[in-house]
Amino acid sequence: MTYAYYPGCTLKNKAEDLDFYARESAQILGFELSEIPEWQCCGGTYPLSKQEVAPKLSSVRALACAESQNKKIVTLCSACYNVLKQVNNDIKTDSSIKEKANNYLKDDDISYEGNTEVLHYLEVLRDEIGWEKVKSAVAKANGGDIKNSPFYNKKIGAYYGCLLLRPSKVMQFDDPENPEIIEDFIKAIGGVPVIYSERNECCGAYTVFEDKKISEGRAEKILCNAKDFGAEIMVTSCPLCLYNLAKNRRASSPDIVYFTRLLAQALGIRRA
Repeated sequence: MTYAYYPGCTLKNKAEDLDFYARESAQILGFELSEIPEWQCCGGTYPLSKQEVAPKLSSVRALACAESQNKKIVTLCSACYNVLKQVNNDIKTDSSIKEKANNYLKDDDISYEGNTEVLHYLEVLRDEIGWEKVKSAVAKANGGDIKNSPFYNKKIGAYYGCLLLRPSKVMQFDDPENPEIIEDFIKAIGGVPVIYSERNECCGAYTVFEDKKISEGRAEKILCNAKDFGAEIMVTSCPLCLYNLAKNRRASSPDIVYFTRLLAQALGIRRA
């Protein structure tokens, strides 16, 4: 299986691990991420204006490229996923936005009909590969026994943040109040999911421009909550969340890492 891959800006610099481990793991699990040529930044946040279409065009270009290849589009960054999914929904449900976007792009011979399916890498693992196959691959990489996984019985807390889950009617990623997809991932690599109340709450990273005490307070609350419930490690797919939590963690707080790093290590992949 080959997917059109949209890495996004951060995965080319600060979040290289998120990208590297995902690509390497995909090869073992039997699918390929084919990077879209000449992709552009998604903008980092979904543009709310229904009247101004220009900020949505970089996402439309990526979606159109995948459509022309008759492929589903996959991304890893929570922000990129949120923007691509919401812009795609705009094209599918608002004929005015679709017409304006295609009018902008027609000089580049680009036209988008809204047929691309947007997937997060975790959705590929859940819905296309299947957790049992992931678990089998982890066992195979560890002498045929999942108990030999480096994360066997390790208490791991999922940190969803807000962008993967909301707005829920558009994202349709998982239950926004009681998600399970990352917990199922943790089980597939041999770990024990830690359920704590702050796992799907916003880390407040965007508020740092107004008052850094807000983001610091949110990060502390999340990290303390995960620790209180026994988490030894926390995993996320959001570069901004990881930055905010890692920046504000204390020595006694759980480590916060990308989920792809744990996946790769469980599959026996090491980065030189």
